[in-house]
Amino acid sequence: MLTEQQILTALSKVDEPELHRDLVSLKMIKDIKIQNDAVNFTIVLTTPACPLRNQIESEAKAAVVALGAKQVSIKWDANVPSDARISGKLNIPVKSTIAVASGKGGVGKTTVSVNLAVALAQMGAKVGLMDADIYGPNIPIMMGINEQPHANKDQRIIPLEAHGVKLMSMGFLVAPEQAMIWRGPMLHSAIQQFLSDVDWGELDYLVVDLPPGTGDAQLTLAQSVPLTGGVIVATPQDVALADVVRGIMMLRKLEVPVLGVVENMSYFICPHCGERTDIFAHGGAQRMADKYGVPFLGEIPLDVAIRVGGDGGAPITAAQPDSPNAQAFKKLAQQVAAQVSVMNVQAAQGELISGAAIPIIRR
Repeated sequence: MLTEQQILTALSKVDEPELHRDLVSLKMIKDIKIQNDAVNFTIVLTTPACPLRNQIESEAKAAVVALGAKQVSIKWDANVPSDARISGKLNIPVKSTIAVASGKGGVGKTTVSVNLAVALAQMGAKVGLMDADIYGPNIPIMMGINEQPHANKDQRIIPLEAHGVKLMSMGFLVAPEQAMIWRGPMLHSAIQQFLSDVDWGELDYLVVDLPPGTGDAQLTLAQSVPLTGGVIVATPQDVALADVVRGIMMLRKLEVPVLGVVENMSYFICPHCGERTDIFAHGGAQRMADKYGVPFLGEIPLDVAIRVGGDGGAPITAAQPDSPNAQAFKKLAQQVAAQVSVMNVQAAQGELISGAAIPIIRR
C-alpha cells in the first residue's frame, strides 16, 4: 500500500513551471488520502487564474501513477501570495494592487481594466476595481451601475458590485453631467479616500484604472500604497507607441514593476469574410516591450462586440465569456496573475531584488 511520504516524495519531483521549485517545498500539496490503489490530494495554486494548471495536473498525476496508483484525483484550491509591502500601508486586507495605465487617452485602458477585473473574478479571485480617473470616470457606464454607495456602521463606504467585482468610482458620487474641476490636492484626497475609507473587504487583487498620461493621480497612488505592478495599454500605431515609452519610464521612476504591455485594438477580423485587417498596424507593442525588456501580455482585437458591451454595461468577458474576444482577456488576466504570483513569492523568499526587472514568462 502506498504511503503519504511516498506520495510527497514523488510530488517533490514536480516543479511549479513559473516558480521553478517543486510543489512540496512550495507547500502546494495538502489533504492526501490513500485508499487501496486510489490517491486523492489537493494542489493549492498561487492564483485561481493559473495559466499552467493543466501542465501541473498532468505532471502530478504521472508522478503518482508511476508509484503504482491506479486512480489519481486532484482537487484545486488557491492561496494568492501577498505583496508584503502593502501590509501596514492600508487598513484593508488587499494582497496585490495592479495599476492599469496608458501614455495617452483613447487606447482602451478602461476597457482593459474592466475586462481584466471581471476575468480574474470569473476564475475565482476576489477582485476590486478602483476608478482613479477622477476627471473622466467611465467604470460606472462600462459595469452597468447607476447607484450611489452607502456607508456602513463604521462610516466607511460600501463598494458597489457588478459581475463579481467590487467597484468604487467618482462617477457613483457625482451627477453624470458634473465636471470635476479640481486642483491636484483635491484629486489627491479623493484617491486616498478610495483607498482608506472604502470597506473593500478581503481582496486578492485591487485593479486600479489610472487616468491617461503621467500626472498627479499616478504620483498620488504610488505614494499612497505600494503598487505590486503596472500594466501598460497601447495600440499599435507609432503615435501611441511613443507614449508607451513614457508609461514604462513613469512606472520605473515610481519604482513600480512593469507587469507588461498589452496591445489593444491589435487587429480586426471581418465578420462576413473572416479576413484579418491590421487597421492600426500590428506588433508595435511587442517590439516596444522587447526593446525595453518588459513582458508582452498579448493582443486584444478590435471588435464591435467589445465596444457594445462596454457601452451597455456588460463587459465582453461577462456577456460572451466563451467568445474569442473574452478568451483574449482571460489569457491577459492569466498572464498578469502569473506575473504577480511570481513576484510576490520571490519577494517573500528574498529572491527578488528591489528595482530588478521581473522575469518574463513565455507561453
